Amino acid sequence: MDKGLHFTICVVTTVLLLRESSQAGEEKESRGAGEGLPTLTVTTILEDPYVMVRGAELEGYCMDLLGALAGMLRFQYRVKVVGDGQYGAVAAGGNWTGMIGEILRREADIAVAPLTVTSAREEVVSFTTPFLQTGIGILLRKDTASQDMSFFHFLSPFSKETWTALLFAYLLTCFCLFLVARLSPCEWNEPKNEENHFTFLNSLWFGAGALALQGASPRPQALSVRVIAVVWWLFTLALLAAYIANFTALLSSGSEQLPIQTFEDLVKQRNLEFGTLEGSSTFYYFKNSKNPIHQMIYEYMEKRREHVLVKTYQEAVQRVMDSNYAFIGESISQDLAAARHCNLIRAPEVIGARGFGIATTQASPWTKPLSIAVLKLRESGDLDYLRNKWWESSCLRQSRDRWGPLEPPALGGLFLTLGIGLALGILAALAELSSSSRRTAAHTKKSCCSVFTEEICTRLRIKGTSRQSQETSGKANA
Repeated sequence: MDKGLHFTICVVTTVLLLRESSQAGEEKESRGAGEGLPTLTVTTILEDPYVMVRGAELEGYCMDLLGALAGMLRFQYRVKVVGDGQYGAVAAGGNWTGMIGEILRREADIAVAPLTVTSAREEVVSFTTPFLQTGIGILLRKDTASQDMSFFHFLSPFSKETWTALLFAYLLTCFCLFLVARLSPCEWNEPKNEENHFTFLNSLWFGAGALALQGASPRPQALSVRVIAVVWWLFTLALLAAYIANFTALLSSGSEQLPIQTFEDLVKQRNLEFGTLEGSSTFYYFKNSKNPIHQMIYEYMEKRREHVLVKTYQEAVQRVMDSNYAFIGESISQDLAAARHCNLIRAPEVIGARGFGIATTQASPWTKPLSIAVLKLRESGDLDYLRNKWWESSCLRQSRDRWGPLEPPALGGLFLTLGIGLALGILAALAELSSSSRRTAAHTKKSCCSVFTEEICTRLRIKGTSRQSQETSGKANA
């Protein structure tokens, strides 16, 4: 028994060892297949959030994009940061600098970076389908871009149309209060003297008191008048809340009074210096443009290139934050700077629509596969996911579009609710008057419709005529 048991244990052990050896061989074979994949040398440039150094590794939008492309096209890669820190431009000797130069010298196979597709670069290298769309914008610091507030800045939370609609709603509500109070029998507290405290002037005072969140006389007694009063109170509460919130945001953002809205405004002013990245596509865009404003910008930067042109994007952002300097660059990168630094803002105008593409050598077998892979990533929503991931804002964005004056459509539901309340109040007043007319008709043996008509005419006439009608009705009852 001991020999049989020992033999069984030896057999089981041998089978397990053989199985582990076979699995190890399969794993080694799989790794060998991975090692057999083509390896591409990728050049890039350090720019937040495209490529950033975290510890001993690189991360960012372009690194995630590169990883996704490598997984789709089955290749390995080795990333190197461009030696001269340039994107790529023609030097004085006719040679290309930056990432474009490294691709031409075969120091790199592809360039995955925020590299703008231009005609000059397209002549020497090939580009894939753009993976990001952008343009040229102006990055400013809020306190340098803002100006003194206007004398009537307190009106800024609402647009002119909204203020007009508010005035119309106020007058209409006060008129409905006056009308309903005269129609409702419950508001005629002293029928012998035909006194009604809800005159039109008193109705205007009552409505104004509600706007100021203050109580005002006369006090409504009829249900119909109270319906209109309650709806107007709710309307004013919501309106004041919207006004205070928007006015507070306008005061804190300071973006409502941007004197620099366009590139023409930038040229005309004298308080801010402005420049762009040295050797960037933005610089050559203004150099080659036939637009007079763009030519003025180029001449300004060319004459002061040693002082206004910056080497890196990080240097540009820091200079905007520390001095009276406006940076002209890619709008998509400026949006990120405004999201990360709450005291920065991008001017509304964006020119020169363009895209970021992956650069390869001419006649490279990787150009078309990379373009198709970029299109697939766009169609699957992966590019949008990467954009949202790396452009996440760390502060509350208070742009002009978000905190501008409130237009009437934004408060449409509020005005609709007020209109419905006014209609309900008028219907309630007619119902109260109809009930009173039926009782009077039964007492005087008259037609209900005739009594109802007489009541309406009596209550809407002037005081002297109403009093005479009341006296005639009293003699008939006697």
